[in-house]
Amino acid sequence: MTPLLLLRLLCLAAAAAAAAAAELPADFTALLAAKSGLSDPASALAAWDPHLSPSPCRWPHLLCSASGDVASLLLSNLSLAGAFPSPLCSLRSLAHLDLSYNSLSGALPSCLAALPSLARLDLSGNAFSGDVPASYGAGFPSLATLSLAGNDLSGAFPGHLLNLTALEELLLAYNPFAPSPLPPEPFTAGHLPRLRVLWLAGCGLVGEIPEFIGNLRSLVNLDLSTNNLTGEIPASVGSLESAVQIELYSNHLTGRLPDGLGELRQLRFFDASMNRLSGEIPADLFLAPRLESLHLYQNELSGVLPVALARAPALSDLRLFGNRLAGELPPEFGRSSPLVFLDLSDNRLSGRIPAALCGAGKLEQLLLLNNDLVGPIPQELGECRTLTRVRLHNNQLSGPVPPAMWGLSHLYLLELAGNELTGAVGPAIVTATNLSQLLISDNRFAGALPPQIGSLPALFELSAANNMLSGPLPATLAGVSTLGRLDLRNNSLSGELPRGVRRWQKLTQLDLAGNRLTGTIPPELGELPVLNSLDLSSNELIGGVPAQLENLKLSLFNLSNNRLAGALPPLFAGDMYRDSFAGNPGLCRGGGGTCPGGGGGKSGAGRRGIVSSVASIFAVAGVVLLLGVAWFCSYGYRSRRGGVDDAAAEPAGAGGGRPRWALTSFHKVEFEEEDILGCLDEDNVIGMGAAGKVYKAVLGRAGGGGEDAVVAVKKLWGGKVAGGGKDSFEAEVATLGRIRHKNIVRLWCCFRGGVDDCRLLVYEYMAGGSLADLLHGGKGGGGVLDWAARHRIMAGAAEGLAYLHHDCSPPIVHRDVKSSNILLDADLRTAKVADFGVARAVAGAGAAVSAIAGSCGYIAPEYSYTLRVTEKSDVYSFGVVMLELVTGKRPGSPELGDKDLVRWVHGGIERGGVASVLDPRLAGDNNDDMARALHVALLCTSSLPINRPSMRAVVKLLHEAAPAPMTTLPPRASSERKPKEAQVYEAEPLDA
Repeated sequence: MTPLLLLRLLCLAAAAAAAAAAELPADFTALLAAKSGLSDPASALAAWDPHLSPSPCRWPHLLCSASGDVASLLLSNLSLAGAFPSPLCSLRSLAHLDLSYNSLSGALPSCLAALPSLARLDLSGNAFSGDVPASYGAGFPSLATLSLAGNDLSGAFPGHLLNLTALEELLLAYNPFAPSPLPPEPFTAGHLPRLRVLWLAGCGLVGEIPEFIGNLRSLVNLDLSTNNLTGEIPASVGSLESAVQIELYSNHLTGRLPDGLGELRQLRFFDASMNRLSGEIPADLFLAPRLESLHLYQNELSGVLPVALARAPALSDLRLFGNRLAGELPPEFGRSSPLVFLDLSDNRLSGRIPAALCGAGKLEQLLLLNNDLVGPIPQELGECRTLTRVRLHNNQLSGPVPPAMWGLSHLYLLELAGNELTGAVGPAIVTATNLSQLLISDNRFAGALPPQIGSLPALFELSAANNMLSGPLPATLAGVSTLGRLDLRNNSLSGELPRGVRRWQKLTQLDLAGNRLTGTIPPELGELPVLNSLDLSSNELIGGVPAQLENLKLSLFNLSNNRLAGALPPLFAGDMYRDSFAGNPGLCRGGGGTCPGGGGGKSGAGRRGIVSSVASIFAVAGVVLLLGVAWFCSYGYRSRRGGVDDAAAEPAGAGGGRPRWALTSFHKVEFEEEDILGCLDEDNVIGMGAAGKVYKAVLGRAGGGGEDAVVAVKKLWGGKVAGGGKDSFEAEVATLGRIRHKNIVRLWCCFRGGVDDCRLLVYEYMAGGSLADLLHGGKGGGGVLDWAARHRIMAGAAEGLAYLHHDCSPPIVHRDVKSSNILLDADLRTAKVADFGVARAVAGAGAAVSAIAGSCGYIAPEYSYTLRVTEKSDVYSFGVVMLELVTGKRPGSPELGDKDLVRWVHGGIERGGVASVLDPRLAGDNNDDMARALHVALLCTSSLPINRPSMRAVVKLLHEAAPAPMTTLPPRASSERKPKEAQVYEAEPLDA
């Protein structure tokens, strides 16, 4: 084919395309214009092409009316970016527009208000900013649903939207509106007759809830949570006759709960937790015929629980912990209620545990800790086969545990510590195949531990300190390979330590102090890789101290007050370990004639052996050092030749047959590989990590106009990521390429090419650097961040992680949450989570990995022995970041001694109170706010994953501790029951 003929064909094709476009109806021409103005990295709109589909009504993501006009445009969660496409305002027949969960930004379009047919408008989960246009309150003649939730809208709360009398659903949650009261006028009688959903959570609302709100007789879902509302809950709430869900949690509401709530025949979910409510709980509330879930925890409620509680017909979830409730529980409580979750902890309840709690046979979680309950544990609870979690510690319970309770097959936590319980641990425990924690310390249990305890396949913690247990330790206990903590101190146990303990590869704590143990210390203890606390003091152990114990890295080591004898291993001979061996008169420090009969050949041979070993170590280290220097010089020479290898750095299309670069774009970009490669110079390096180097690339604007664009470029080393088996390039592309959130760093594009398959990731540039540098002084940082900035940073990062865990399907676990992976913009107002090279998508019980990924000081304790990642692993790491912000300390700082940051904080609180661990640079007026954040951090770093809150709950708790309103990306709402965290924050001791 000749060039002239080819040119003619191209011209004809262009003319045909123009003709086809010209023949399209106006609506579809508008769609093509809208498409051209959007960034579409996933090519979701690629099929909007008259050549690919001659019938535009068959284009994806839209529906046509009978007349052939566009009636519905469904563009949710397609990774679209850019400003709102104004051509959509010309779609006069449009009834449903859904652009939710994209990356659209800029101002809301005023022109939408004039669309005569628009009935449903959903722009939630984007980054729209600025005020809500005034035209929205005067337009929209047909609008029934308006959702603007989860954007960056500001200005005063848009009360004018309540003038839309046809509204059925108004969702404005989680926008950073200026503190504003709810206007009372729109709630006058008959003004909003159809309103069914009013979702105003996290909108900066202040003042009181208008009394007129009771006039919304069609309201099904009222959510005013996570604001700064004050005053009492108006009595008119009892007039919301259609209400199914009422959410008022995390405000500053005071006074009594109103009467009349029991008259709400449709009410299923009521949550007024985390306020300052006082007085008694109205009896009629428990008689609401459909009430399933009642959350009133963390208030100041008092009085006795009414007898009507026993007649609650539908109650399955009752959480009243953290109040001042007193008196006895109705003895028939549970007989008429299908209880599943009951938490009455941290009150002043007395009397007996009702025997009927599991009357419906559905009870799964029973939490009554920190009360004044007396008497025995009911036998009926031992027959409750649905129980998974029982926490009854710190009461005055007595008598034996029901025999069947020891063997409940679904139970994973049995916590009975701090009572006056008697009897023995029953042999029925053999059937407790899911039991992970058995916590029975500080009781009066006696007898021997049954050998069946060694057959439990999931046992992680056995804590039975301060009882009257006797007899030998079961030999079967040595075979429990899942064991992480064993605390049997202060009993009357006898006999020798079991052999075969090398199978305790996950053991971190072994405390057998204050017993009558005999025999020698098993040398195998020195082979336990994660053991960091060993206390065998005050026993009757004999023999020497095994040299293998020198292999351990112990934060607590105590072998005092035994009958040990002989020379101490060299590591333990110094003054540092003097107290660890006190009360063993037969022990001596070897060498120099200080041991009985010492000074002879054995001592000299020992010293010569040590000197020989040290010399060998130095020789090997010298060889490694020389090899390292040689590699560094060679690598440095190649680096000085241009940052990337010459072959990789040569632009695409250059001569010599060099491979071209492959570009994958996730957003609309205006640069090419030549622009990026020209900036990969050593002078532009701004960071280096295990995955590669990061460069700052300043890219000139096309045509020379405007400001220069700045991006960050990560050039990856070769190899796989730790613990994943997946290339870090692929991991980041797979993760960041499909998610969009204001608190997740944006991946613009990626390049792959060159003769050595060089891989480059191009991100948005965060001018504020990393949180680690700002907080701890690296790379020009180190200025004192005030508390408002610190809280804003932790809140933003929490929202990003909550999005990964709760709004991505399947959920994404970051696996390397740390302060250096939290990046900040220039004014330190926006925090973004970065570096997804080891991220994993998980589902169900998590994902198994082949090796540990993460950074020292941030890794959750269970990760090292389960090699299974869940969202709770990220929660722990984020808790460490929060501790950094509260204390100002690095996780690996030398001033922490041999402790990690979590244990240092616990120790500091125990010795000097909360104030002693707060960053002294911020001491003063911020102490109360910092203490609240510290409490959240300690919850996140609980040693047991089940005790850690979810990231969504963390966001909620940070709202409660906020010095100013915050925003978060919400879950989708429904007209009846919006998604809500099932396992919300529970009261936990600081040392949980």
